Amino acid sequence: MASALGMTATLAGCGGSGGSSEVTLKLVAADYGDSKANSSQRYWDKLAKEYEADHPRVRVEVSVYSWTDVDRKVKEMVAADDAPDLAQIGAYADYAAKGELYRVDDLLSIPVQANFVPQLTDAGETDRTQYGMPFASSTRLLFYNKTLFSQAGLTPPQTWSELAADAKALKSEGVKFPYALPLGPEEAQAETMQWLLSGGGGYTDDVGTYSIDSPQNIKTLTWLKDELVGKGLTGPVAPAKLNRADAFSAFTRGDVGMLVGHPTLMQKAAKKGVKFGMVPMPGIDGRAKATMGVADWMMAFRKNGHGKQLGDFLNFVYDDKNVLAFSREYDLLPVTASASEAMAADKNEQDLGPFLDQLPSSVLYPVGKTSWAGISADVKKQIARAVSSGGSPTGVLGKLQITATTQDSAA
Repeated sequence: MASALGMTATLAGCGGSGGSSEVTLKLVAADYGDSKANSSQRYWDKLAKEYEADHPRVRVEVSVYSWTDVDRKVKEMVAADDAPDLAQIGAYADYAAKGELYRVDDLLSIPVQANFVPQLTDAGETDRTQYGMPFASSTRLLFYNKTLFSQAGLTPPQTWSELAADAKALKSEGVKFPYALPLGPEEAQAETMQWLLSGGGGYTDDVGTYSIDSPQNIKTLTWLKDELVGKGLTGPVAPAKLNRADAFSAFTRGDVGMLVGHPTLMQKAAKKGVKFGMVPMPGIDGRAKATMGVADWMMAFRKNGHGKQLGDFLNFVYDDKNVLAFSREYDLLPVTASASEAMAADKNEQDLGPFLDQLPSSVLYPVGKTSWAGISADVKKQIARAVSSGGSPTGVLGKLQITATTQDSAA
């Protein structure tokens, strides 16, 4: 269905009926599947076919790309003056800042707008105007290997000191990665944010100003450096070299005692026969007050001027039936309140319950800042040095803060 990449076609009326036009909406989307059998292309093709059946003058052409390529692909299309009508990708702020996107309230009905989970609505705003529509979300929990914990006589940790003690006991039992700390370039910004939140900090303060070198954040990374990495409790691969995908694979092999994970890890571990449990992230003196939430975004480009058709199609996309179908297919959390309630009430979805419970207290990346993409890239490159031997949490966080402040002011 995605071969034409969506030029708008104006067709002459047939059989003497006055003129009529057929609009083709071009959608570029990310692939959440891990094989051709469960590619997101199948989901979107089915959805487009259902929509077109009731809207014969609208065609929806979908091109699905891997996460490695999709953001770059959309950027190249926009630069070539060939923006898609819709993009379902990882970030929206740069396009919003350049005036290239429709406002959400110009597209969606009021009931659909009001139905988004509040945290996700807030994260979709730039300068108090919503341009990003949340499309998929997840939260994080601490996964632990029940077999390894049982063999070591352990219970899941609720505090940092308990986590360190459990990791020490697991190491003495010969566990390869007592706590897997993936600070490699794949997703270091996520592992870092989860730990910063558990220490009462984060990338920004309560009013949205970067606070990367806050006392709480320095304390968190210092603890990680001294109590986990420095004591050899994070395994044989240095955190700077360990990517999330590799840490997940090690968990599914039974080589990891504990790590932070999202819903898709459940399915991967279950397929490998790993018995696991999940608990909220430990904090300094008890369970962390906040967890990390992640959302991917849908955005509508103004260039082709199909506002009416885009709004109608998007209202269909965000119908509960469709939101739930996508979330269930890929072990993700629904982005609407009503679909979240339906999932929570479904006895067949109870394994996602702990992640749903975390969503109301979740904190998302500051994606509404155009500077965030650059800061996130800097975190990926630099943060592991803060917890390495001879590293300086104060120094690394201080440099990141200077860069963040400078880039935010420029933006």
